Amino acid sequence: MEGKTLTDDVTVPQPRDAETTSVVNRVRRAQGQLGGVLRMIEDGRELADVVGQLKAVTRALDKAAFALLSNELRRAHAEGDRPEQIEELEKVFLSLS
Repeated sequence: MEGKTLTDDVTVPQPRDAETTSVVNRVRRAQGQLGGVLRMIEDGRELADVVGQLKAVTRALDKAAFALLSNELRRAHAEGDRPEQIEELEKVFLSLS
């Protein structure tokens, strides 16, 4: 049995507000970009072009992760979550760096 990861105790919020919907849309766009990258690789496109697109997808996913965590930290603070729950969110946030 593998050890627990930082995200085991944190639930991803369901799309219930504009901020979360925005994050979902960001991830869907990144998914489309990644499909384009796969086609570029299959078509034998220039390495620099492929790497540039991979960097763009990575940045898009990083922004989505930070936005998701930011939304959840705001929610946790507003709803008065227990300190240990907020601590878990902070650990997840720090794991992104």
